[in-house]
Amino acid sequence: MSSVNGSFDDYQAHVNAEDAQVVEARRRRDLFKTSFEKRVDVKEVIASGSLRRGTHRDPINDVDTIIVYDGNEHPDWGQPGDSAAAALDHTRALVNEMLGATNGTDAQEVRLAKPRNHAVKCFLDDPDDDNAFTVDAMPALRREGKLLVPEALSKEWIYTDPEELIEQVAKKHAEWNRFAGLVRMLKDWGSKQDIKIKSLVMEILALDHMPNGNNRPTALKAFFVAAAYRVECLIEIDDPAGLCGAIQPDLDMNELGKRLRTAADLASEAVAAQSNNDTHKALTKWREIFGDGFPKPPSPPPSKPAGPNPAPGVLPFAPGTEPDTTPKRRPIKDSPQG
Repeated sequence: MSSVNGSFDDYQAHVNAEDAQVVEARRRRDLFKTSFEKRVDVKEVIASGSLRRGTHRDPINDVDTIIVYDGNEHPDWGQPGDSAAAALDHTRALVNEMLGATNGTDAQEVRLAKPRNHAVKCFLDDPDDDNAFTVDAMPALRREGKLLVPEALSKEWIYTDPEELIEQVAKKHAEWNRFAGLVRMLKDWGSKQDIKIKSLVMEILALDHMPNGNNRPTALKAFFVAAAYRVECLIEIDDPAGLCGAIQPDLDMNELGKRLRTAADLASEAVAAQSNNDTHKALTKWREIFGDGFPKPPSPPPSKPAGPNPAPGVLPFAPGTEPDTTPKRRPIKDSPQG
C-alpha cells in the first residue's frame, strides 16, 4: 500500500519542472540581462516572475525580466501620453538589435518581439506554437523605491513593486521549505478548474493562508478551508504591495469559492481518513482534489469471504470421557420481587 507522504512526493515530482528545463529557461532569461546591462541607458535588469520566486510549475513557457532605465537618459518617460508606447517601442528595438534571430549582435534567438500593454513579449520559439517559450521584457523607471512602468492602453505610467512579492515568497519559503512546492501544487489545481484562474491568484492565496511547519496534508487542508472562507466573503485577492489592486478583477469569485469549498471538504475527509489509518480512502480523496496527476491509490486487498467454521482436526475429548450435557434443573428460590 502506498503511503500518503510517498504519494505527495510523487505528485511534487509531477508538478515540478525538470532540472534541464529550468536551466534552459534561466539561460534564455539571462540573455536579456547580459545584453541590456551593457546599454548606457540601462541602470539594472531584474529577474522577476515565478521562475525567480521558485513557484514555477511544469511546463515553463515564459519568464519575466524588468529593464530599469536611467531616467536622465529618457526625461520624457514617466509622463502621461505617448511616452508609454515609446518606452515599449524602444525596448522592442533593442531586443531586435541585440538578440534578433536574423542579425542580433549578442545572440540570434528572438524570432518575434511584440509590444503589449506593459511589456514586450519576445518569442524564442515559433510564434505559431501554442506553447512557444517567451520572455516578457518590461521597461521601468525606479521612483520612490518602487518601479514605474508603462501602460500602453491608458497612455499612463503606473507604480508596481514585484520585488515585494519576491521578498515575501522568499521569507515564507525560508520559514518552511515546503512552501514553494505546495504553491506549484495549488497552481496545478487552479489550472484544472474550468474557470480561468491566474496562477498568481493561487500564489497570493497561499501566501495569505498556507500555515507553516505542518505536514503537507494538514497544511493543504488548512489552506483550502481558509481560502474558501476568504473567497466566499468576497474579499479581493490584491497585489501584495498594495499598488495595483485586484490581481484578476474579472475572476468569478462565487464559482472560485465553490471550488475551494469542495476541495476543503475533500481535504478534511482525506486527513480524517489518514488519522484512522485508512490510507486508500485518504489517497482517493487527494486524487479527487488534484486530478490524474496525483498518484492513483492501489486497489485495497480483497477481503476474505465469510464461511462456515472448519471442523476440528481432533476430537476435543477422548471417547468415554465426554462431559454430561443433560440439562439440569436449577433449585427454585423464593426471592423478593418488591
